[in-house]
Amino acid sequence: MDRITKSYLEVFRKEQSLTGLTESDLFEHFAAFCVVSSVYEEEFDISTVTVGGDGDLGIDGLAILVNGVLVDSVDAAQDLLTTNGFLDVKFIFIQAKTSSGFSGEQMMTFFDGVDEYFEETPTLPMNEQIKVSREIMQWIFNNSVKFKRQKPVLSMAFVTTGDWQSDDHLEAKVAKRREVLTKTGLFSQVVFEPYGADEIQAAYQRSKNNVTVEFSFASKVTLPEITGVTQAYLGVVPLKEYLTLITDQTGNIRKPLFYDNVRDFKGDNPVNDEIRATLEDKSGQQRFAVLNNGITLVTRGLKTTGNKFVVTDYQIVNGCQTSHVLFNAKASINEDTFIPLKVIDTADEDLITSIITATNRQTEVTADDLYATSSFQKKLEAFFNAYPDRKKLYYERRSMQYASVSGIEKVRIISKTLMLRSFAAMFLDDPHRAARYLSDLHGLVGSKVFNLEHKFEPYYAAAYGYYKLEFLFRNASIPVYYKPARYHLLMALRYVTAGEPTPLVSSNKVTKYANGIAEVLWSDNAATKAFSRAVEAVDAALNGAALTRDVIKTQAFTDAVKSAAKALAQTPTPTVV
Repeated sequence: MDRITKSYLEVFRKEQSLTGLTESDLFEHFAAFCVVSSVYEEEFDISTVTVGGDGDLGIDGLAILVNGVLVDSVDAAQDLLTTNGFLDVKFIFIQAKTSSGFSGEQMMTFFDGVDEYFEETPTLPMNEQIKVSREIMQWIFNNSVKFKRQKPVLSMAFVTTGDWQSDDHLEAKVAKRREVLTKTGLFSQVVFEPYGADEIQAAYQRSKNNVTVEFSFASKVTLPEITGVTQAYLGVVPLKEYLTLITDQTGNIRKPLFYDNVRDFKGDNPVNDEIRATLEDKSGQQRFAVLNNGITLVTRGLKTTGNKFVVTDYQIVNGCQTSHVLFNAKASINEDTFIPLKVIDTADEDLITSIITATNRQTEVTADDLYATSSFQKKLEAFFNAYPDRKKLYYERRSMQYASVSGIEKVRIISKTLMLRSFAAMFLDDPHRAARYLSDLHGLVGSKVFNLEHKFEPYYAAAYGYYKLEFLFRNASIPVYYKPARYHLLMALRYVTAGEPTPLVSSNKVTKYANGIAEVLWSDNAATKAFSRAVEAVDAALNGAALTRDVIKTQAFTDAVKSAAKALAQTPTPTVV
């Protein structure tokens, strides 16, 4: 392995807190992270895409993207189908070797594993992660009537530390195996990519950068000076030029760009159908600039040279529905079709929130839609930042907010989704809902979660509990067998360390209560003991039964874990050292 790749591996090891892995296992994680990051621009848990080990079918990394979102359960995929009304799927398989060459035999073994994965009646043994992934795959094909634009895309990456050289013999063998997979009729496209040292290093570097795009904005006017705004422009751009802003290097729509948009893409509805009909009509395309309300783009970094605009760390804060319809209809768009565009360069977070709220007034926006941009989120981020050194966590209000910040352990980054789930599990006794559909929890936003009256300490304790538990999983202090029940472990931890009654989250008493939990979590020794007792509660609730994903989704299991944890709370709390 070359020195540059080795140095990248060590940085990656520290960022991901993967201290106990061999170089070979670490490279598998590294390769999976780099390949998936090339097509998925949000933070993700590396353990959800690494499947290497016994029963791995010769596959080291496996990711399934549904509607641009990385999913790890059938429930998550179902949630996206319910929200969007369609399925747009990509399967990603990774094989990683630390060797400096590209072995034809190893490549064919990789293809064998992928073939077996998609078999209706596979015969080879498979580990639990492969089995769970296959459940998602089978659900996807069972719902094939919901494929929107095309059948799923199958992408395979073979990663080594060498230098890929074109080899006619190898390429012929690969082409033959690709053809076999294509003839199954399951995929719209089958892609095989060899990654050498240069390619994997470049992919890792791209994962560290915020999105930066250059586009031409010729038909524009400069808006007058506005307090809090560095510069702002209003005009129209060709639709094909706009597509460069919302399409990544692999040709997919950039889902994180709409992170601050208050509504996800709703698929087929009357408004989107009207936009699509307009784009399918020649006269409608010509009039599109006056028929559509346009796009609002907010950037935290804008450089202009004449008509050339370069935007960095930007969001589409209004125009989510229009953008997705445009992306889906891009093949039929003419060169002379334009769309209104407003570009605002500002770092003023309060102003950005005001822009998001104001530009989304045309349709009903509920309180939970706007939770991502509320003042509570900003205050919570500042609260997390106030903790020093080993106690510090990073609350990610915006997608890829910390991507370009060096020296941060990725496991210390807490997204809004993780925050919502962790808090609901630890302080609302809702671990079964946290483990299921995220939409189940959205109805709590503004009342039971992210309420302006709430104290911040419980949120920090829940987030630090999630971080510490993930840390213990990664260094094998807690068996990964219990990972499906991680939200139940968070609930149990609260009972075994702090007991009852739980003060109101808006009361002053909850500050001391939550700080007591945090004190235990800050100590590796005490945290390990506390989570071990939480594991005892889960074992007691199982009563000899297997820990399955179906079990953890039930209220009955939550009640059983809670009862066992309360009983364990009668024993002494672990001493903080």
